[in-house]
Amino acid sequence: MRTVVDLKMGETAKVVKLNGEGAVKRRIMDMGITKGTEITVRKVAPLGDPIELTVRGYELSIRKDEAARIEVG
Repeated sequence: MRTVVDLKMGETAKVVKLNGEGAVKRRIMDMGITKGTEITVRKVAPLGDPIELTVRGYELSIRKDEAARIEVG
């Protein structure tokens, strides 16, 4: 399955599943990233970390390891 890390700049995808457990999963969900949410990759830092996303109409920067936990389809 593809994750947010695999998306190219400007690409949009829908969240299928959140991997991880406990505090990490809760933190991702608290940022508004839940199953069925559309995510657009706005920018990627030169070294790939962090990744800037548009989620629910606002900009959000997340680390690469967090983005790897978000499966998209």
